[in-house]
Amino acid sequence: MDQTATMALFALTMSISPGPVNVITLSTGLNHGTRKALGFVTGATIGFTALLLMIGLGLSAVSVRFGRIIDVATVLGALLILYFGYKLLTSGGGVSAAERPVPRFWQGAALQWLNPKAWGACIAAVGLFQLDQSRSVLYFFVGLYGVICFFGIGSWAVFGSQVERFLRSPEGLVRINRVLGAILVTLAVLLPAQQLLQ
Repeated sequence: MDQTATMALFALTMSISPGPVNVITLSTGLNHGTRKALGFVTGATIGFTALLLMIGLGLSAVSVRFGRIIDVATVLGALLILYFGYKLLTSGGGVSAAERPVPRFWQGAALQWLNPKAWGACIAAVGLFQLDQSRSVLYFFVGLYGVICFFGIGSWAVFGSQVERFLRSPEGLVRINRVLGAILVTLAVLLPAQQLLQ
């Protein structure tokens, strides 16, 4: 298979697979619609591609030498994910969509830098495609990944907005929000536990 196709498939698989960023995007699309989710999606895309670029340029060497930096980032990321999970778990049926918080651009960008899944995907990509060996290949992959990442994460917002059409009752929306909140709280506990026990 051509390397560009392999890179695209890797980017699509990593961008569209479930994780904290995609669950938050899904809940934003569900509660606020696709348009309101775009700020978070854009922030998550830029945050991830910046992380990929930095790791490709040598940030992974810093993380290996100062492993505690990754541990601290993991704990901070877990706290941010826990915050989003708590907000979903405690949103009541009487709260209008306008009163529910909308995740912002900066939260999407920060979450990627604090997300162990994002670090793992970046480090795997650098190793798999030897991105640290060629700046031109690194820049090409970062650009390709950015486009695919935006549409991969954004598809969760579109899906959420489509699911909302079938949940006409406030009770149905509360149930879905609680399920998504519980998933985020579980991820907030499992991600740092997995990272810290390595």
